Amino acid sequence: MAVYTHLGAEDMSALIAHYDIGTLVSAKGIAEGVSNSNWLIDTTGQDGTAARYILTMYEFRIELDDLPYFLSLLDHLSARGCPVPRTIHDAHGALYRLIDTKAVALIEYLPGVSVSVPTVAQTHAVGAELARLHLAAADFTPARANGMGIAEWHRLARACKPEGLIAIDPWLAHTVAQDLPRIAEAWPDDLPRGVIHADLFPDNVLVLGDAITGMIDFYFACNDIYAYDVAITHLAWCWDSADGQFRADLSQALITGYETVRKLSPGERAALPLLAQGAAMRFALSRAYDWINTPADALVTRKDPMPMARRLQFYRDNLGIFA
Repeated sequence: MAVYTHLGAEDMSALIAHYDIGTLVSAKGIAEGVSNSNWLIDTTGQDGTAARYILTMYEFRIELDDLPYFLSLLDHLSARGCPVPRTIHDAHGALYRLIDTKAVALIEYLPGVSVSVPTVAQTHAVGAELARLHLAAADFTPARANGMGIAEWHRLARACKPEGLIAIDPWLAHTVAQDLPRIAEAWPDDLPRGVIHADLFPDNVLVLGDAITGMIDFYFACNDIYAYDVAITHLAWCWDSADGQFRADLSQALITGYETVRKLSPGERAALPLLAQGAAMRFALSRAYDWINTPADALVTRKDPMPMARRLQFYRDNLGIFA
């Protein structure tokens, strides 16, 4: 989440008037993340009881034609009991609206906080909720290819250019040149597939105590390999936030939690080391691109690509951690 586009009070009030949620009380920009502009919206509510929502303006990496997939998926998962915010439709039933040429959507606000230092219990819980998400979306009929798949990794690497990666860190440029072709060539195409979140980092999960109260930011969701989603979540949750070291206890908790709901096949488990390397490559490259290209005046926190590159090396050198 971030704020790239600034909306005045009049524009914001006019937008909220298209929804049956009362009148606007306040709108506060949210700085976390990198892809969209986001605001925390408070209104008087339909019945005069205060209500809260998240407003998102789609800035880049999201095609307008993909929005029905993302926003309908939220409704689908919420209706099946997953801790996922539903989309708030406007007074005419539309999933999103346009402000000039940019799409905006209003999303249900869920309680909870994002943790920076996950516990074993929280990591176990997120593994279980990820598996429930995979099963709950099995009958979601729309499909979307992964826009951040291997072809996009290659495009990002070209866009960053060797000199851009070297400017961040020469070792990053070396890692991309060495490992991207190897990972792409070995990528599996015969594993179980379905809807995946594809970005389930701790800042996209809300918790209260050990319970998962929200899984948010589905704007990379797509149809891809289930185990790849597990690998992305492993990359995101199973490392010490202070010193960047691998946490075997969190790794075990995540996989065990997932398998309390959906068992990984032998083929999926065997593929996890490579899938985790691919996940690390994907986020190293997207973060490197954002590091180079984020506007200086954007209300956004850039993310360092180097921790992802170091995790890639760890997954490459420690193939037995998923055994």
